[in-house]
Amino acid sequence: MRYTRIAGTGSYLPEHVVTNADIEKLVDTSNEWIIERTGIHSRHKVAPGERSSDMALIAAERAIEAAGIDRHSLQLILVATSTPDMILPNCACLVQERLGVAGMPAFDLVAACAGFIYGLSVADQFIRSGMYDNVLLIGTEALTSITDWTDRETCVLFGDGAGAVVLQASDQPGILSTHLHADGRYKDLLRASSPLPTQADPEDPPYVRMAGREVFKFAVGALGDVVDEALAHNDLDYSDIDWLVPHQANSRIISALAKKLDLPMERVIMTIAEQGNTSAASVPLALDIAVRDGRIQRGERLLLEAIGGGFCWGSALIVY
Repeated sequence: MRYTRIAGTGSYLPEHVVTNADIEKLVDTSNEWIIERTGIHSRHKVAPGERSSDMALIAAERAIEAAGIDRHSLQLILVATSTPDMILPNCACLVQERLGVAGMPAFDLVAACAGFIYGLSVADQFIRSGMYDNVLLIGTEALTSITDWTDRETCVLFGDGAGAVVLQASDQPGILSTHLHADGRYKDLLRASSPLPTQADPEDPPYVRMAGREVFKFAVGALGDVVDEALAHNDLDYSDIDWLVPHQANSRIISALAKKLDLPMERVIMTIAEQGNTSAASVPLALDIAVRDGRIQRGERLLLEAIGGGFCWGSALIVY
């Protein structure tokens, strides 16, 4: 049987760190309030002129190196992002050009924070079908570029970064299943308006806007359901999961999901304290960190999940 296996991981975080103390100078908030409500202590911010493709390139090169492959053996590049450098060309084409691997298809996926999970599913279909053997998938976000630093509800949350994986065809189990959902009826709860010149609204600049309480309530339920869906599909129990690698949106959401899975927090990969919410980059960032520090080992079962604007959400069950 043909499977999709993670051959290598990579990530990148900008050098500049924005602490809660820095945010205290911008809006009426406190370090204690931010930590209690979100679990975030600091986040990374792109340098002037640094863009999503810059971060994506570094994460991609590190993943390619970890996979031990020649970059010219790649056959498809996918980039999950809601903050591309420009409207066109897409971010994947910009990364492709800088990698020096012209010719193969390259395109972006926009599913907000769930973008990387969506990308895993798309890559898995291409590989399982036999169409491609080597796929580069990147999640990259420069969310601070669409953050309103006067909005105390959102400016505490978001950070920048990129994570990447090289996915390969294998006869050994890798991605067991992916499960995707969306519900556009909730479009107004988490959104950023259009930056297009003819559609831009001066009264509604293209910053992230969020109804935090409503998003939290929906996220806990939706993520719990999609986790159960993945386990039921594979005839597995909560006890069969070795690691939860969640989207790093809010520590309370992560804790609620871990409790549902009966997983001790020691088996949950948490990066939110130092990185904040990096949207489509958060899951691959957390995955790379845990692989490189030795916590995640080959043969272990990983449960990945994420939810973002749309709403779009999903899960992936993987044997690493």
